[in-house]
Amino acid sequence: MSSYLYEAVDAGGARSKGSLDVLDQSEALRRIKEMGLFPTMVRLASTVPSISRATAFRRKRQIQLFSTGRVKPAVLTVFTRQLATLVNVGMPLLRGLRLLQEQETDRTLRHVISEIARTVESGGTMSEALAAHPKVFSPLYVNMVRAGELGGVLEEVLRRQAEFMEKSARIKGKVKAAMFYPASVMLVAAGVVTLLLVFVIPRFQSVFEGLLPGKSMPAFTVAVLNISEFCKDHFLVVAGASLVIFAAFQFLIHTQKGRWWFDGFKLVMPVLGRVMSKVSLARFTRTLGTLLSSGVPILQALSIVKETAGNVVIANMISKIHENVKQGGTLTEPFKASRIFPAMVGGMVDVGEQTGALPEMLMKIADTSDEEVDNAVSSMTSILEPALIVFLAVVVGSIVIAMFLPLIKLYGDPALTGN
Repeated sequence: MSSYLYEAVDAGGARSKGSLDVLDQSEALRRIKEMGLFPTMVRLASTVPSISRATAFRRKRQIQLFSTGRVKPAVLTVFTRQLATLVNVGMPLLRGLRLLQEQETDRTLRHVISEIARTVESGGTMSEALAAHPKVFSPLYVNMVRAGELGGVLEEVLRRQAEFMEKSARIKGKVKAAMFYPASVMLVAAGVVTLLLVFVIPRFQSVFEGLLPGKSMPAFTVAVLNISEFCKDHFLVVAGASLVIFAAFQFLIHTQKGRWWFDGFKLVMPVLGRVMSKVSLARFTRTLGTLLSSGVPILQALSIVKETAGNVVIANMISKIHENVKQGGTLTEPFKASRIFPAMVGGMVDVGEQTGALPEMLMKIADTSDEEVDNAVSSMTSILEPALIVFLAVVVGSIVIAMFLPLIKLYGDPALTGN
């Protein structure tokens, strides 16, 4: 017999750990399930060989050095897809990791793969190796791999994780692309207005004073000239005040109340709110559906989804769902009560629970939400583009008109022209 260490959670989500003396890992899993527990980690107690203190210190320093770096999501997605393909065609996990390590061009990921392969070679599990690099592999990634290991479907879980990352990156890319045009237009508008107010308009002021000696200029022109003079004379003050306002806003949204207000506003704000709400819904349902499909217990899955929600309002809703399920309730009740997402979504979740096809229903909701995000982004772009062009035309046109008003007054007054 061999001694196996295990970690598990019960139906209420409480964690426990211990050891079992059994013949193999399959019997250890069976015994744990007979105790009414859901295993999250099972490994031999003596699988990790002893190493010298100097070697352990050196290895720890290497991990700390490379764990400070991050890996781009696109690079990690390619690694996940390739590893899933290698495992699926029958290649041993350790050999696949070594092969990917040799061809990896990202220095940080190459070292991380090396550490993962070393852990697996020492008898540890891949999920344990991934958990040692939290800046590279998210809790979602680690728990999905752990579920795949326990269920014997690691290649399927890796494929699902790769698809999840690809779809998430595609949605994020569409939102970023839609926001690039408005951001660039606003940046150009700010630059043009600053250039006009600080450098161009002050030159006109001396010209107008010479053309209209002792005469008052149009009120609109005077207002623009005063704004220009203030910006020129107090440029550093204006720039400093802008930085202070930005810093105060950043501080506010990092407080508990400020973050709650800002995340709630993002879901209901004009134009962008609809897109943000659809993106949040797609992220929530796809993450939860992927975890449940991979065999992760629902309470543990909800805890992971809460950590990866990215919005405290939605995270609070997930907490209520978790508590309701923990007490024997359903997902549907708190989901509908929150009113964050459309009522139809709550109805679809209800049908999924009643039919026992909740993971599939969640993935359908995610796919539908992705399509709605595409439509919402297209609609937002079609609205923002002409609106921003009109905004830029009004701002710059108003300044130009203010500069032309004195000339119009000059040519319209015979006393000033000498005619």
